[in-house]
Amino acid sequence: MDYKIKGYKPEKLFNFFEDICAIPHGSGNEKALSDFLVEFAKKRNLEVYQDSSLNVVIKKPAYAGYENAPVVMLQGHIDMVCEKLAGIDHDFEKDGLDLTVENGILRANGTTLGADNGVAVALMMTVLDDNTIKHPALECVFTTEEEIGLNGANKLDKSILNAKIMINMDSEEEGVGTVSCAGGMRYSMLKNAQREQNTGYILTIAIRGLLGGHSGMDIDKERINAIKLMSRVLNSVTKQFNSKLISFSGGTKDNAIPRECDAKLLFADKAEADNAINALKVISDELNTEIHPTEPNFILNFELSNDIQTVNTICDAKSFINAIYLAPNGVRCKNPNQGNFVVTSLNLGIANTECEPMRIVFAPRSSINSLQEDTVQLLDTLADTFGFKTEIAGRYPGWAFAEVSPIREVFCNSYKKLFNKEIKIEAIHAGLECGLFCNAIPELDAIAVGPTLCDVHTPDEHIILDSLERFYILLTDVLENIL
Repeated sequence: MDYKIKGYKPEKLFNFFEDICAIPHGSGNEKALSDFLVEFAKKRNLEVYQDSSLNVVIKKPAYAGYENAPVVMLQGHIDMVCEKLAGIDHDFEKDGLDLTVENGILRANGTTLGADNGVAVALMMTVLDDNTIKHPALECVFTTEEEIGLNGANKLDKSILNAKIMINMDSEEEGVGTVSCAGGMRYSMLKNAQREQNTGYILTIAIRGLLGGHSGMDIDKERINAIKLMSRVLNSVTKQFNSKLISFSGGTKDNAIPRECDAKLLFADKAEADNAINALKVISDELNTEIHPTEPNFILNFELSNDIQTVNTICDAKSFINAIYLAPNGVRCKNPNQGNFVVTSLNLGIANTECEPMRIVFAPRSSINSLQEDTVQLLDTLADTFGFKTEIAGRYPGWAFAEVSPIREVFCNSYKKLFNKEIKIEAIHAGLECGLFCNAIPELDAIAVGPTLCDVHTPDEHIILDSLERFYILLTDVLENIL
């Protein structure tokens, strides 16, 4: 393979990451990568376990002299969020990623990079491959479907693990050790819709250019939600002009802040359609004034055509648009005593009338169970008001802060020794698999760490390559100092 990343050490770490990028591994499509890891272990005569959910556990004996040290679990997930820019010809089911390296930054051309959490996979492979590293007995745990509800970690049989220490590598900022996280779920509102055929003038409206982002890590950055914005546009247009909803489609992942949204309206009268276009021009100017300071690439596009279409009934369309328009979204609660740390939020990640039933999907998060239940009751009330049924899936627990944590101390000491500065210890609002493992394994001492990753869950996702290089140095030093 002709590797594109050059000049960074250890070379195999970066080669392994490129190997991973060449294998499609979106959530639900992890078999090829899972099998690749099994073969990787077998070629090195390492004990390997693969379950029906395609989770993989690879065990490596302790380095000489470390036999009495506590067993360490290194952990990350093998699936990635599959997002791409409009117009990019890429099939995540079949195609490897098109990587580019410039000025020490690694990206994928027009798509997500999968550094979340491919870096963890590459790091574990490198440690497993190198017999010169001093370390306790290792259990490298590669989980599946993390991005759609931590499903693989939830289904993994934890009784096969002997670890007393867990190093999760799904954190995204160098120099930060994460020690607590929020719990979450996938909440869906569903409604069977009636459709009828009509002829008229089709007004296509498209929102493009929003930043998007991770629904946990970026939820406090006030990024515009394309679905919510489209509901605002449609709410204005449909109240002023006689039209019917042909389709509404925004977002692809409940845990990604939607960057794009499309809608089509049908007008029986050409003059009415022209008036709607004039109104949209005014709306576009107003939104540009509002949004451009924080979303400089925002665009509202619209065009008119003529065709026969099936449309939603007026009643169904009204309930769908109004439910989205009134839906809560974003930060719900902060803790002012913890630097305004986000306690509770939700992301409206998917809205689609083109599937059956039509659906609106949220990702609620909270580190306090009672507040999470309050969000669920709020959404239940919204669903009941507009005639939707509801489903909850992928519920996962939060991870509580531990007052005493030896692994936290080792990381603090190693970071200070290597880089002459203090590591930052913090809680995050995103979901991590640490909660599932800590709930299942009593007294498991856990921390989440990682190199700097930017704009994850978006096509702008990228890695600062020298950060990954430094993180590997930190990880190996930590392993050497666990005795």
